[in-house]
Amino acid sequence: MPGEAPPVTVGEFAGRRCASSGSPWEPVVGYSRAVRAGDVIAVSGTVGLNADRSYPETLAEQTRRALEIIQHAVEALGGTLAHVIRTRIFIIDISKAAEATKVHGEFFRDIRPACSMVQVSRLIDDRALIEIEADALVV
Repeated sequence: MPGEAPPVTVGEFAGRRCASSGSPWEPVVGYSRAVRAGDVIAVSGTVGLNADRSYPETLAEQTRRALEIIQHAVEALGGTLAHVIRTRIFIIDISKAAEATKVHGEFFRDIRPACSMVQVSRLIDDRALIEIEADALVV
């Protein structure tokens, strides 16, 4: 189903706990959705890809999906969104930033991590409108 949460699996690589969201790019590129080393969780750039590899139509929906994937990855490694200390947002059309920031605010309004947003010319998939990274400190 498009709206269902992607499965997150946890394994160990190079002495670190790693979460995989099942992204088609993880095994090809050789990265993990998120990596926990000690108290730090680093979440890779995450697009709003549905479990069936489709994309939601709007920027707001893609933002929500990306943040849900990030939330599941952080939780799989023992953290919560409250542990997120920084997000980085890459967007292909900065004129639509308000759509993305509104959704980001729904997730982080009471947490207030540091945040950057930059416009980029394109992302890993031409259907992707946004990509988000996150860092968490679990203390």
